[in-house]
Amino acid sequence: MDTTSCPNCSAANPPNALFCEACGYDFTTGSMPRPLTPPGGVPASSAAENPSPPLTERWVAEVWIDPDWYADQESTDPLPSPGLPRVVPLKNTSILIGRASRSRNITPDIDLSSDNGISRRHAQLTTDGTRWWVEDLGSSNGTYVGDAVGALPSTPVPQGQKQEVSADDRIYVGAWTRIVVRKAAEGE
Repeated sequence: MDTTSCPNCSAANPPNALFCEACGYDFTTGSMPRPLTPPGGVPASSAAENPSPPLTERWVAEVWIDPDWYADQESTDPLPSPGLPRVVPLKNTSILIGRASRSRNITPDIDLSSDNGISRRHAQLTTDGTRWWVEDLGSSNGTYVGDAVGALPSTPVPQGQKQEVSADDRIYVGAWTRIVVRKAAEGE
């Protein structure tokens, strides 16, 4: 595979990259990346923290590798071993789903960086403390909501519209990721 070396940090990047994923160098303008701490600004570590109010009850997201969703998406990436779900504590009323990016200062609450079908800022979960909604943030591959039984969903959540996620619903994103939002069990 051909790569382009970044003139700022020498990291290998795809030939059609607009910016260097390692340092943020802008290939289109030839400009250096922004400093991590802007002069007189907030340090990047503080800016990346979730500003939404904390949840009053404990909720979690189960992140599953779903072989059926993978087969339906016809991804060319190899499927990781499904195994047990990863349980992610949900701490705020607004949760970003996506892939981390140091150069863009994106630190999602549910980091799905292992799934190449996930956009940096893929979707957002919001809650009123009792009910949850999901909104697609203009992702490349869409966000889908389906119930626990029956066929996989085929119609994505319209970009910019919130769709309520019922108690047994599954959220499907990327090439193989299924997310289930539920109240935390004792000890989680």
